[in-house]
Amino acid sequence: MESEFSGTELTTVFARIQGMLLSQESATSAVEQLAEVAQDVVDSAIGAGASLIDDQGHTMSTGTTDAVAEAGDTLQYELGEGPCLSAWATESLQRVDDTVTETRWRGWCAGALSLGVRSAMSAPMLYRDHCIGALKVYTTTADGFTAADERRLSLLAAAAATLLGAAQTSEAPHQLSQALRTALTDRATVDVATGIVMERRGLDQHHARVTLLEESRDQGRPLLEIARAVVAGSLGTDS
Repeated sequence: MESEFSGTELTTVFARIQGMLLSQESATSAVEQLAEVAQDVVDSAIGAGASLIDDQGHTMSTGTTDAVAEAGDTLQYELGEGPCLSAWATESLQRVDDTVTETRWRGWCAGALSLGVRSAMSAPMLYRDHCIGALKVYTTTADGFTAADERRLSLLAAAAATLLGAAQTSEAPHQLSQALRTALTDRATVDVATGIVMERRGLDQHHARVTLLEESRDQGRPLLEIARAVVAGSLGTDS
């Protein structure tokens, strides 16, 4: 049977995250250490990353453990596709068992394979039903992650999101940016636009959100701007 976190391990990890946030002066420093924690809790990971993502799908702060993880993350942001962005967009864990055979995100998988990455996994950081970012881990072997690894990364993401979200209302030095607070408010607009696309095109939530992201990338406009246009009826979603 796959091992689970023990109570002691959970306490240690949570304490490490809390201590990390209380000692950092910026979100950037916090996510850099959070990436290290992610690599530590998933044994097979050879690299990890953590990103705070605004409501337009843009990263505000990102941290990685090594050059491969940094390149894998950068590739996602350049292409506008990949497990991290999809974890954020769908608010659900995304797992790539093999970049050779994966049919989603073909461009990103090809680039990741050239970096030596065969498996990847990303978990959304959800705070009060809003996704404020994602954690991701990489490995050089196919089928590199287990169901227990999924649970560990998801649990870590949930704990980190709670602490990061709570930090927004604190007067401590690690208070997050106004952009992140605004992103949480604007998220509702994207949710409404997603629902409109789902209804008009008969799509599920994942594909409706991907449609909005693709429209944003194709037009070179922020996701929030696209969502507002859909809600206002000035951008068609039927075709």
